[in-house]
Amino acid sequence: MAKTQEIDARHYDVILAPHITEKSTMASEFNAVVFKVAGDATKPQIKEAVEALFDRKVKSVNTIVSKGKTKRWKGKPYKRSDFKKAIVTLVEGQDSIDITSGI
Repeated sequence: MAKTQEIDARHYDVILAPHITEKSTMASEFNAVVFKVAGDATKPQIKEAVEALFDRKVKSVNTIVSKGKTKRWKGKPYKRSDFKKAIVTLVEGQDSIDITSGI
């Protein structure tokens, strides 16, 4: 019993949140879902986490590291954080993942 809790906690550390934008919503028409993931997460870890958490078969995983922009606020510069996105393509013939409901 303790081992499954460890596995679940590890999966929750890999997948941080759904990334909801116009572009990611359009990708859902092609069986793709976009998640924000941990910066050190690998493609096999992301695939394993999605399959465990959502009980769907994953066809492929593509990752992107978005570099944080340099901005100014009240004249002082600051830098937004870098973050990593994963575009997860599901196998054809499966229900898509409903990211609006909680995990």
